[in-house]
Amino acid sequence: MSNVQETTPLAKHPKWIDVKGKRITKQEEMDFTYTNIDKMIRLSLGENAHFSGAYYNGDFSISLEEAQRRKYVFVCEQLGIKQGTKVLDVGCGWGGFLKHLKELGADGTGITLSTGQLETCHRNGFKAYLKDVRFIEPEDFGTFDAVAAIGSFDHVATIEDHLKGRQDEVYDSYFKHIAGVLPKGGRFFLQSMVFGKNMIPYEEFDISAPKDSAPFILALLTKHHPDSWLPYGGEHIERAAAPYFKVIHHNSGRLDYIETQKQWQKRFLRFSWKKYLWFLSLAPKLIYDKEFRYQWDMLKIFPTRVCFEREIWEHSRIVFEKI
Repeated sequence: MSNVQETTPLAKHPKWIDVKGKRITKQEEMDFTYTNIDKMIRLSLGENAHFSGAYYNGDFSISLEEAQRRKYVFVCEQLGIKQGTKVLDVGCGWGGFLKHLKELGADGTGITLSTGQLETCHRNGFKAYLKDVRFIEPEDFGTFDAVAAIGSFDHVATIEDHLKGRQDEVYDSYFKHIAGVLPKGGRFFLQSMVFGKNMIPYEEFDISAPKDSAPFILALLTKHHPDSWLPYGGEHIERAAAPYFKVIHHNSGRLDYIETQKQWQKRFLRFSWKKYLWFLSLAPKLIYDKEFRYQWDMLKIFPTRVCFEREIWEHSRIVFEKI
């Protein structure tokens, strides 16, 4: 297997504006968000970290690891994945689902825009590529029996898309490209954070606001995800997908994600020499880099969990079937 692979030149990728006003590509954003914390994630959650909401389905007595396993079992059951099934894992992360597919005997292909995640997948023998799903075509990898996007849809639309009123246009293109690599009747699982009933306008985000306030919490999340904008509820996703897919199943994973975040926080703060030596190596940046200190605040505050608890954000798990 080759090293880092790219099937779409970065020069062709649309560009967005980050919080500092600098023009960046979507890959640069994903590297900023995920590659920068690659080591901490793997030291805390394992080499093939499952970095998306788990599937407790109301049973919070089970372990995080079991809840993540049940999520993959649920996805495979809903998509009809079995030995030999050809599956596209959109935003494959550190290979958690690819590992499950391999153990099942399915043929999994992962795509990501984080070079750190890609290198981990290759190191563990998974088939993965540096590729933006918004530009995927059948000639890239052929067609698939099933597609899963477990958490990556959060990053499809940008703040600029929202501000310029083109979020629906971006989503339409996304679902068109996903449908293009599936046969009629092929299934697609999508798990995504979405805005909830207590979401506030982007114009009210304020990193100088009180640290317990929604304006600060959302501004902090924007520092971590410099240019990603969520859909307005699961219904927004369903409407955008309607020209290409019908909905088979839709449920909320908000409470599950709150529990997932609680378990993550314990593991992130759990002592290990390797992890704390890595923390110490970041000390100069904590002193001299104000922007980096905001990333440290993410570990202390866990703003995503706060958003779910306050219903500023919701969470959708949707099974689609191509029409």
